[in-house]
Amino acid sequence: MQTKEVRGPVQPVVEVVDIAKTYAGAGGVPALDGVSVAFARGTFCAVMGPSGSGKSTLLHCAAGLDRPDRGDVRLGGEDIGRLKEPALTRARRRRVGFVFQSYNLMDSLTVWQNVLLPRKLAGDRPDKAWAREVIARVGLSGREHDRPGQLSGGQRQRVALARALAARPEVIFADEPTGALDLSTGREVLTLLREAVDDFGTSVVMVTHDPASAAWADRVVFLADGRIVSELGYPTSEQIAAQMMAVSA
Repeated sequence: MQTKEVRGPVQPVVEVVDIAKTYAGAGGVPALDGVSVAFARGTFCAVMGPSGSGKSTLLHCAAGLDRPDRGDVRLGGEDIGRLKEPALTRARRRRVGFVFQSYNLMDSLTVWQNVLLPRKLAGDRPDKAWAREVIARVGLSGREHDRPGQLSGGQRQRVALARALAARPEVIFADEPTGALDLSTGREVLTLLREAVDDFGTSVVMVTHDPASAAWADRVVFLADGRIVSELGYPTSEQIAAQMMAVSA
């Protein structure tokens, strides 16, 4: 990988400022309570915390899938929280990729069609050469005409990652991407996410409950009770596990 020359301060790919979110069904307890955090471009950040700490809510608000009750969400410097729904949808399709635990593939479409779908929905012409490259990179060459039902869980998650990368997003949000996978397959998916950062310069923000998965990240942010309580840079899985015990106490 070539070293990039940095000129001046680097703008975060995503920044949330003092965001708060309370769900009606949560008994009035805030899911997020004044969270501010920036995610740097070209880095891999994991978000961790106990169940109910607000980590998935933070990801959904940062990705524009949900709107905070207050605060700002900036994607590449643009306050997407102020966009009306059609414009917000367009911004997500052009600038953000998603990888979920449940894959979220279209069962009626082939691998090839699933990978090209985000660009088509955005009204853009898909870059088919790039799509072929990312399909090869995730190890699915020759399976382009298969449908998700013909693939294993790990292969379906590879399709989801190829779909995200094919759209050339500024940032990929991954919500428990290895949660439904066995240890070996999960490691393969984490390797691909790491390569997306190191080889393609993509930014990755991943929610996970697993210290071993979080150890693939450059930075780990910890939430508890809807607030950021600590973070670690380039940590080991042992350091992450110890910090998780501390924030869960």
